[in-house]
Amino acid sequence: MVQEWLTVGKVVNTHGIRGELKVVSQTDFPEERFAAGSSLTLIHPEMEQRLPVEVQTARSHKNMFIVKLKGFDNINDVEKYKGWLLKVTKENLVELGEGEYYQHDIIGCRVITEEGEELGVITEILVPGANDVWVVEQQKAKGKQILIPVIDDVLLDVNVGTKTVTVRLMEGLI
Repeated sequence: MVQEWLTVGKVVNTHGIRGELKVVSQTDFPEERFAAGSSLTLIHPEMEQRLPVEVQTARSHKNMFIVKLKGFDNINDVEKYKGWLLKVTKENLVELGEGEYYQHDIIGCRVITEEGEELGVITEILVPGANDVWVVEQQKAKGKQILIPVIDDVLLDVNVGTKTVTVRLMEGLI
């Protein structure tokens, strides 16, 4: 069985000379993922090289995390990992509460209006600020997209089991 990996961060640079890394978080659970003792895997984005690592320490710093990995005590040990991704396997997902979904569960869902009209498939999730926006690739008009704001007035039902999302179209949305 092929293991599925989920990205939790990207190494963007080194920090200091003691082997610390600057990591841009790509997870909703950075406190858990970058906690001391957490097991992560460093993966090269193109060559698929993998290196299991353990977090020794981590702290938030200017919208990033400064992460120290166990066994890497020098800038020379970590410099080669710039651009690499920190990932976990799908089996290591955090349990979500009612009405919460992972992005990978939403991408690929069909979007249907409350009247039953199929609009298209969610291809991307934008995070511009106050609320997420789901990008729907229209089935009827190839290449055209609909932007669906993830707000209670628009989102009626999300069923990740059947990969369907039911929405109420507000005036001016399409």
